This record gives sequence, structure tokens and C-alpha cells, in this order.
Amino acid sequence: MSVMKRVSLIFRAKANKALDKMEDPRETLDYSYQQQVEMLTRVRRGVADVATSRKRVELQMNQLQKQAQTKENQARTALGQGREDLARAALEQKSSVVGQLASLQDQYRGLQEQEEKLTVASQRLQSKVDAFRTRKETIKATYTAAEAQTRINEAFSGISEEMGDIGLAIQRAEDKTAQMQARAGAIDELLASGALEDHVGGNQDYIQAELDRMGANNEIESELARMRGELEGPGQAPRQIEANGGSAGNPGVSGNSAQQQHQPGNGEGL
Repeated sequence: MSVMKRVSLIFRAKANKALDKMEDPRETLDYSYQQQVEMLTRVRRGVADVATSRKRVELQMNQLQKQAQTKENQARTALGQGREDLARAALEQKSSVVGQLASLQDQYRGLQEQEEKLTVASQRLQSKVDAFRTRKETIKATYTAAEAQTRINEAFSGISEEMGDIGLAIQRAEDKTAQMQARAGAIDELLASGALEDHVGGNQDYIQAELDRMGANNEIESELARMRGELEGPGQAPRQIEANGGSAGNPGVSGNSAQQQHQPGNGEGL
């Protein structure tokens, strides 16, 4: 296969694909229906023309018949008056008129047959056009329903271009949101640890940050102790009372402990 043939084949294939993509079956059906209606109109116009010609011939035939009858009456009158020559001339004219009448009768029969054929063809074509119109509307309705169903399915599945763009936009927004949340959390951790200074809230040194953290831990330990007491139940209450009573019955121990606790204070005072 030569290069030009290959180029021509590729061009025809591409053009056929592009035309097939651009073609709408509903528009094609409407155009075909319009062509058939125009053909039916031409056939009906032909029937009307033939009928008009037949009527014109019929009128001429009636006139010739009247002329033939008139010539025959003239021949009779002339013959009755003894004018045989006039009677012969009238009969000759009648013969000429009868010949013309015979020719017109042949034309009339031909036009009548042609009119009947065209009338039958027009009726058949009308039936075909009506059937095509019904089928056309059915196909168009089916195609429209299938097209709508396809668009709905593509919209639900995200295949369509519009839904695909919306999905990408949502994905980008979610990614940016997650990135901003992670950045905000990291900055909060750095501010809490003292690695970054909070210029808005004032200066806060590392010691104060550790004290705040220890205070938070103490609150957590207190909460855990309270929850353990609730889980142990009321059976542990006597033990706590005995323990408190034992401490109250031995004040010496408490006094000694208190004195030991105050001794460092005295040393500091000195």
C-alpha cells in the first residue's frame, strides 16, 4: 500500500469517527422524515397536475362533442332544404371533429390511468410516511431515555467530566484542610514546649511551661485516684476509716513527724 493510499485511508477513518461522534440519530431521523414528506408532497402535486390535465381534456371533449352534434344538425337542415352540397360540407367538418374527439378520448384515458396510478402511489407513500413517523418518534423517545439514563449513571459513578472535576476539587480541599490542621497542631506543640515564643500572648519561659505541665499531670493523677476509688466500691471505706483512726490514736507520731518537717524550716531561719 502506497503512502498516499494510507494517508487517504487514515483521513477517511478519522473523518468517519468524527462525523459519527457529531451525528445525532434524532436529527438524522427528522431529516429523513422531512425528505419523505417532501417526496409525498411532490407526488400529490403530480396527481393534482394530472387531474388538471384530464379535466382540461374532458372540457375539450365536451366542446368537440357539441361541435359534432352541431355539424350533424346543420347537415340535416341543409339536406332538408335541398342543399346537398352544404350537407356534405357539414358532414366533412363533423368527421374532422370526430377524429379530434377520438384523439382526445385516447389522451383522456391515458391521463385517467396515470392519475389512478399516481393516486395509488400517493396512498402507499402516505402509509409508509405515517409508519416511519411512528417508528421515528419511538426511536427518538428510546434514544432520549437511554441518553438520560447514561448521563444519570455517569453522574452517580463520577465518570462524567463535571463530576470528575467536582471530585478533584473536593479532594484538593480535603488535602489542604488536613495540611493546615497538621501545621496548626505542630505549631501548638512547639509553642507548648517553648521551642517557639508566643509573641502575641507574651513571653513564657521554659520553667513556667514545665510547671504548667506538671500541674496538668497532677490534675490527671487526682482524677485517676478518684476513679480508682469509685471502681473499688464502698467495701474499701472501713479500711480508710481505720487508717484515719490509727493516725488519730497515735498523736505522738504525728507530732514527731510535724517536728521533723519543721526542723529544716528552723535551720533555714537561722
